[in-house]
Amino acid sequence: MSTQAGGLRGVVIGESDICDVQAEGNLYYRGYNINDLADHSTFEEVVYLLWMGRLPRKAELETFVHQLRQEYAIPEGLLAILKGFPGHADSMDALRTGVSALGMYDPDAGDNSAEANLRKALRIQAKIPTIVAAIERLHRGQEPVPPRTDLGLAANFLYMLNGREADPLYSKTLDIDFILHAEHESNASTFAARVTVSSGADLYSGIVSGIGTLSGPKHGGAALETMQMLLEIGSVDRVDDWVRPKLTGEKRIPIPGFGHAVYRQPDPRSRRLREMSRKLGELNGDTRWYEITAAIEKVVDELSNTPERLAAGKQAIYPNVDCFSASCYYMMGLDLRLFTPLFAIARTSGWCAHMMEQMKPGARIIRPRLEYIGPHDLPYIPIEQR
Repeated sequence: MSTQAGGLRGVVIGESDICDVQAEGNLYYRGYNINDLADHSTFEEVVYLLWMGRLPRKAELETFVHQLRQEYAIPEGLLAILKGFPGHADSMDALRTGVSALGMYDPDAGDNSAEANLRKALRIQAKIPTIVAAIERLHRGQEPVPPRTDLGLAANFLYMLNGREADPLYSKTLDIDFILHAEHESNASTFAARVTVSSGADLYSGIVSGIGTLSGPKHGGAALETMQMLLEIGSVDRVDDWVRPKLTGEKRIPIPGFGHAVYRQPDPRSRRLREMSRKLGELNGDTRWYEITAAIEKVVDELSNTPERLAAGKQAIYPNVDCFSASCYYMMGLDLRLFTPLFAIARTSGWCAHMMEQMKPGARIIRPRLEYIGPHDLPYIPIEQR
């Protein structure tokens, strides 16, 4: 049976105990509900959970956080490479190339043992925010800001972007956003990373595969598209005129930030980001981006989740993780070109967890098949007769 049109939807490629994405609207990391983690945990603790398979004890977390912070800085040689990129370079292209170069500076290069991979994962997770911040600063024509080892990963990233400490609500919002984006089972970029290391390639090669896959607009571009939509709409009173024709025309047009390939109930990650979007608007004295998004949500629900459509077997459409993350990023003053790199910072934790799982002894190379649908036994015609 051909699976090309379905994009391998519903095809199980293996077993994992890292993440459970449930269609009924639940998401678990190593058995822990994502909402509990967003309410009580930190991104660093979630990274530990994903990599080690359990929540850390206090002393373990303190050691892990210290190790991460000691690895924030990037090599001077890599910084020189970043400075050599053309000014118009896309942020994800620059990140992809920067991470590839970073691998050549790793003291464990060439060692694919479990112990070395854990050390590599820690360096990669610590340094990718520094690379992203440096790329953005250089894009603005500014010198990169060195990291601060007294700040958590999210707070330090915002500090490196602007050279000053961010408002605590900004740091908390980004920390929660990183938790919610950290992992999501066998999505396209995670699958790409697992395929890469299944051949015996190293973690850096897998991360580059993940970044390259995430750079595609069908995977990592939803928050960017959502914010572009909000900017185009501009005010709450224009929402209905913008959204309604797209959902009532002869051919329905997808609304950025809504719908999901797996969830058939509201995306469990959207609840906290909706709350954070409202809080950021109140802090900034401008809630219009939250209000526009909430108004879009109301119209989409009215036109998509009707009894008639649901009775006809049509899929209900709810906000996904990108719906409110877009306005959160924008209200924190983050440029739109940063939206997908932010996704990459968070998802690095999940990529590393999956790659280390894939690289366990005895794992086979991932080698699926394609169903051939072309002709056979065509006669070879000499080039002079073609």
